[in-house]
Amino acid sequence: MRALLLALLLTLAPGLAMGQAAQNPAPLEFRDQAEEQRFRNLVAELRCVMCQNQSLSDSDAQIAHDLRREVLGLMREGRTDAEVKDFLVARYGEFVLYRPRVSSTTWLLWFGPALVLLAGAVVVVRIVRRRSAGSRGEVPMDDGQEW
Repeated sequence: MRALLLALLLTLAPGLAMGQAAQNPAPLEFRDQAEEQRFRNLVAELRCVMCQNQSLSDSDAQIAHDLRREVLGLMREGRTDAEVKDFLVARYGEFVLYRPRVSSTTWLLWFGPALVLLAGAVVVVRIVRRRSAGSRGEVPMDDGQEW
């Protein structure tokens, strides 16, 4: 029985060690300060595709580590920030952008709150006008009052 457990432990040990290595990848190395600053600005605007509402720079998910490496690789290929974003949008959709572009698929996201606010203002104005029009005829004229 001990031999079986030992054999099982020795079989699983390399897999566990490799799994741990995948959790803690080597940190990215930048050529200079400007490249690092550009990279940090870019990944702060990108959303982790796995995590809920975390930027690519804040996420510890394995896919976020991979995407950060991919972003750095794309930057080193000479692509602009817009081209890097286009590449990621083509792969993962508009979800990857914290500030999605205004398009036919995102117009409700951009203008929906303003439309709801405008509709609420119209409803409030109509209610106020209806009440003021209704209250004008209901006030009884009392000639007996002194004031």
